[in-house]
Amino acid sequence: MALDKLEALESRVKDLVKALHDLRQKNQQLEQDLRAARARLLAQEEINRRWERERAGIKTRVQKILGEVELLECWEDSKEVALG
Repeated sequence: MALDKLEALESRVKDLVKALHDLRQKNQQLEQDLRAARARLLAQEEINRRWERERAGIKTRVQKILGEVELLECWEDSKEVALG
C-alpha cells in the first residue's frame, strides 16, 4: 500500500515538474511577444509624432495661404472701390 502511495506521489511530482516546465516555456514566449509588441508600439508612436509634426506644418502653410488669399481679396475690393 505504501508503495502505491509513493508511486502516486512520484507521478504527481512528475506532472507538476512537466507543468512547471510548460509554464516556463509559455512565460518565455509571452515575454518575447511582449518585447516585440513594445518595440512595435514605440515605432508606431514615432510614426504618429512625425505625422503630427507634418500635419502641424501643413496646417500652418494652409493658414498662411488663406491669409494671402484674404489679402488679395481685400486688395481687389479696395481697387474696385477706388475705380468705381
